[in-house]
Amino acid sequence: MAEQGLRILLDQNVPVAVADWLRRQRTQWQINHVAELGFAGRPDEFLYRWAQEYGSIIITFDEHFADARTHPLGRHHGIVRLPVWPTTIEATIDALRRLLSKVPEGDWRGALIVVDNQKIRIRKP
Repeated sequence: MAEQGLRILLDQNVPVAVADWLRRQRTQWQINHVAELGFAGRPDEFLYRWAQEYGSIIITFDEHFADARTHPLGRHHGIVRLPVWPTTIEATIDALRRLLSKVPEGDWRGALIVVDNQKIRIRKP
């Protein structure tokens, strides 16, 4: 039996166009964007709890999601932080394209992955 694809929650600071692009790249994944769920303006802790309840990996520009004191490894389904600059659709897609090509899907689960304009860093529980 084939492994079920990842569940992804894109934070409200990630452009919706990135969600559309990611859906075309990974049709087997369940990809949600905060704005499409009607959660725009909701606090990050609400989004974090929602992601945990639905088994989703969070993709965000927000630095605090990478803070192990508030979001310890092993207690979430995965966080992808994108400290890319500029925070354009193109730069964001470029970072995610590198991530998709270099990091197997199984390595995303439960990990903290930081993808900037140059490199990819992965911390696993």
